Amino acid sequence: MVRKKIPRQRLLLGLVAFVLTLLILTFYLWHLAETTRLGLAKRDLETKLTLLQDEIRTLEARKTALLSPARVEKVARQDLKMAEPQPGQVVYDDVSEPHR
Repeated sequence: MVRKKIPRQRLLLGLVAFVLTLLILTFYLWHLAETTRLGLAKRDLETKLTLLQDEIRTLEARKTALLSPARVEKVARQDLKMAEPQPGQVVYDDVSEPHR
């Protein structure tokens, strides 16, 4: 059996073409995987953002309820045993005159 000898230059060119094709395919697959990973990370962050925005709305509603004047007065009267000030207990400062 006689083997046909392939010229060295042609063998080298074929090897370079194979390696280049392999590199391009590897880069393409890495790019697809990275795009998928980033898409999933983005989705997770958007979900977390939505949950945090819902929590903020809930906390703001709770804050508004806790700071309502009617509730503050109720806590002051019942829990802190506070009462209306007696005449003469409140001193008003004239804010129209600058202090010297």
